[in-house]
Amino acid sequence: MSLNFPNVSRSYEAKRNRVRFWGYDSALEITFFVDSGLLARLCPDCGDGEAGLLKAFDTMIERIHDAARKAYKGNRERSDIFVLTEAQF
Repeated sequence: MSLNFPNVSRSYEAKRNRVRFWGYDSALEITFFVDSGLLARLCPDCGDGEAGLLKAFDTMIERIHDAARKAYKGNRERSDIFVLTEAQF
């Protein structure tokens, strides 16, 4: 169970006001989301809206990837979709 992030792409999901990104465990693709409120707290000086949230994600990418690994490691149900919360940070 080794989660990697070889693809640095991320996208803004306007409908739910969050950022989506992907991790990989071997050939399995795992989808992660980070809520806009959490991103704003992680990087309060990054700005608002889509551009600000993507900037916050890029600025905090290592912390976000660490949180994703933590969430994935604790996953007993083998879900392939995760919404990161403050508990993982």
